[in-house]
Amino acid sequence: MSEVYAARRTRLRERCNAGGSAAALVSRPANVRYLAGAAPHGAVLLLGKTEDLLVCSGPPDDRSTVGRPDESLPVRALPGPGGDPAVAATGLAAAQGTESLATEDHHLTVVRHRAMRSVASRLRLTDLGQAVEQLRVVKDEEEISCLRIGAEIADQALGELLESILVGRTERHLALELERRLVDHGADGPAFATSVGTGPNSGRRGHRPTDRRVEEGDFLSVCLGATYRGYRCEIGRTFVIGTSPADWQIELYDLVFSAQRAGREALAPGAACRDVDRAARQALDSAGYAENLPTLTGHGVGLEIDEDPQLAPAAMGKLDACVPVTVEPGVHLPGRGGVRIDDTLVVRPEADGGPELLTITTKELLAL
Repeated sequence: MSEVYAARRTRLRERCNAGGSAAALVSRPANVRYLAGAAPHGAVLLLGKTEDLLVCSGPPDDRSTVGRPDESLPVRALPGPGGDPAVAATGLAAAQGTESLATEDHHLTVVRHRAMRSVASRLRLTDLGQAVEQLRVVKDEEEISCLRIGAEIADQALGELLESILVGRTERHLALELERRLVDHGADGPAFATSVGTGPNSGRRGHRPTDRRVEEGDFLSVCLGATYRGYRCEIGRTFVIGTSPADWQIELYDLVFSAQRAGREALAPGAACRDVDRAARQALDSAGYAENLPTLTGHGVGLEIDEDPQLAPAAMGKLDACVPVTVEPGVHLPGRGGVRIDDTLVVRPEADGGPELLTITTKELLAL
């Protein structure tokens, strides 16, 4: 992997040079991990004029949750507690004779930025912008493999839960059990806080589990994800508890399922992000649910659970091959509940079989 990380740093250096900076300081943890292989707490990466350095507040550990640093990358640990790696790295950049240093202004606080200026007053600090995030959008096959394994873990955890007795259990208890099962099956941990919604809470995006108990006839919506080697995937499904679904539940489910299928089928290299959103949203809009829809249909995933691209009405840009995204339309009816169906897929050209579905738990409306 050393060659992979070195190649990523080379691409970033080329962007910096094109923008007039000979060096860059990367501080956002996901970006540090992408370029260095690891992101110990508080660590920053200096792409220096003469040498690259991973600057840490202390000796990095080798826990799988934070990754292992690229073996070819020198690590500089601060000599004592209380120091700021970003400030120290700025001083090191100045010592290398750097005149201009590009920094991630969207991640740095004003106080931290001022402290960096104070140790290198002659160093010109410029904004690196979203350069690393842009590099992260298209994944290599190793990254996709990590997402694929994470999706398998999430599918396993969800499948086991569906085989258990659900009536009478609380949303909070079910969410905790799902997160335990993720770890049992090899995940670093959950990709985000697991959402379980029952009855009137079902179908709500980002619902925080409560002590409401599962009842006969409820919609049960679940959204969970696994983190594997730092990479995060997402799956969401909706079921009916105990009895045959009511007519309104079948109608709403079929509508959301059709919208989700339209969104999945619209994924292709070169497709406009807003067109994918429109494909999924159209059926729901025409059925009169425009006011009940989330602000976006999906988003990119990777080292963070919410990355570019965004699949939303005002989204700019087009999809590339090897970009993993979610497609997650849903409808929530206040006081009644709703449906959400969420998959993680990888954009692939038609010649390669079209979009690759990573989350494969059935989307049939099951009565559990």
